[in-house]
Amino acid sequence: MTKHVAVLMGGWASEREVSLSSGKACADALERCGYQVSRVDVDRDLGHVLEELKPDVAFNALHGRFGEDGTVQGLLEIMGIPYTHSGVSASSIAMNKHLSKVFFKANGIPVTDHFVALRDEVARKHQMEPPYVIKPVADGSSVGVFIVKQGTEHPPQEILRTDWKSGEELMVERYIAGRELTCAVMGGVALAVTEVITDLNFYNYEAKYAQGGSKHIFPADVSSNIYQTAQKLALKAHESLGCKGVTRTDFRLSMHGGEEGDLICLEINTQPGMTPTSLVPEMAAHAGHDFEDLVRWILEDASCER
Repeated sequence: MTKHVAVLMGGWASEREVSLSSGKACADALERCGYQVSRVDVDRDLGHVLEELKPDVAFNALHGRFGEDGTVQGLLEIMGIPYTHSGVSASSIAMNKHLSKVFFKANGIPVTDHFVALRDEVARKHQMEPPYVIKPVADGSSVGVFIVKQGTEHPPQEILRTDWKSGEELMVERYIAGRELTCAVMGGVALAVTEVITDLNFYNYEAKYAQGGSKHIFPADVSSNIYQTAQKLALKAHESLGCKGVTRTDFRLSMHGGEEGDLICLEINTQPGMTPTSLVPEMAAHAGHDFEDLVRWILEDASCER
């Protein structure tokens, strides 16, 4: 019998539009593979919707809060619906940038100096000497991220906006000048290492999802030592949190006088983007998996108690 798949997308987090794009691409691919697909634009009545649909499996294409932080995973566990990507615990830890760095450091994965502070404190005065980066503790797609450059007189006041939706706790971390590298893990195997180059201020939301916002160079043009280290660290990050399915880990390669320096782990993504400009589909293609193969593999890997 044809497997009935509920593709969960949209939601109400700041990454809603990205999730809709990922969800559409995955749903289209699953239909081409012969699955029966129900496209679910997720709202707070998700439990009732799934009870009505009675899918065999849920393909989680949500990004950001609720969909990526263990919340929807917990609902699916309670309902006994097999689902894709990481489980409750790994999703929750990975979504918390501070907590995940604690795990990384404990497992010998290099991270930069960082701490957590309240939003009004971060806006009031520099919490560390610039340059540094301000990030929401639990948000994705570089939403709410600011780079405070050297010589800046005061922190960005945008974080005090009344329409701020990225939480009251912010992470402040040392800015690492250098190159942006990323590596995906699929089925316990590290894929290609990609370098991301953008003409924008940094690899922000626009650079990630707008056509032409960034350039992906894969395999990354780095030394074999850095390349292999990035793969080893990506796999180690994936395993240290107990992640499942596909993840993508982002790194910063520091540069000293044009020479390669240290490789620093920034974060791990348990629900990497699956849009036309996303990195993981490119890495999978380089490993011989076209988009349909990738989506089918993610789906067939689904289970409960992940």
